Amino acid sequence: MESNPVKMQTYPQLYRGARHCLRTVYQQEGMIGLYNGTWPALVANVSEMAVLFACYGFCRNVVRFITGASECVPLSNVQDAMAGSLAAFFGSFVLTPTELVKCRLQAQHEMRTEGRHSPHKAWAVVQAVLREAGFRGLFTGLTSTIAREMPGYFFYFAGYQWTRSMLTTPLSVVTAGGVGGIVFWLAVYPIDSVKSRINQYVRQARTIKPFINGWKVLYAGLTPTLIRAFPSNGVLFWAFEMTRHFLNTNLQH
Repeated sequence: MESNPVKMQTYPQLYRGARHCLRTVYQQEGMIGLYNGTWPALVANVSEMAVLFACYGFCRNVVRFITGASECVPLSNVQDAMAGSLAAFFGSFVLTPTELVKCRLQAQHEMRTEGRHSPHKAWAVVQAVLREAGFRGLFTGLTSTIAREMPGYFFYFAGYQWTRSMLTTPLSVVTAGGVGGIVFWLAVYPIDSVKSRINQYVRQARTIKPFINGWKVLYAGLTPTLIRAFPSNGVLFWAFEMTRHFLNTNLQH
């Protein structure tokens, strides 16, 4: 399911929906086609989250300074969301090259049908981009990534903090993380669709045809993205909170 959203975003005319895309990919590429781009996607997510949470504490201090918040008073949900949004700016620089490789690998079958060169391996994609556009080519889509990440993570952390404050169950962290992931994608999915299309090109980025099939094409692939977002982000925040609790406990001793 990881490759479905990218395929549907970049080639919406080929797929009628998530199930049609899943069935078509399996028929054309076999089971392996469903996992194209898995490693770059994993590297992208781990790298971004490492930078995001590493910068989160620093960005919270920046928000305290800007808003004049006291060190003795916890940040509000909105202030936490502002810190997450600011941290996402730094994460975008790590995320952009890996997402470009991921998108190229996940849409390689469709690229071949257009007669475009489509390497099968991540490093081969990197080499192809370097030959085509140099080092700057690896950061194709950086602007759209920042435009997606900063507002997206504002809603992400706001959704997480608000949901967690409303729940008192043992699964509150997991539920709040899942809600944060869904809110993220609902808020910025059209921007992600544009970014995915830009990632399929480098020098030709400005010549991409506009979305002429109506606004609905901007939401192609949203359903599988939301289905994936809830469990993945729920587990992510659970792991983050458990790690932070473990480190705080050990540092106190």
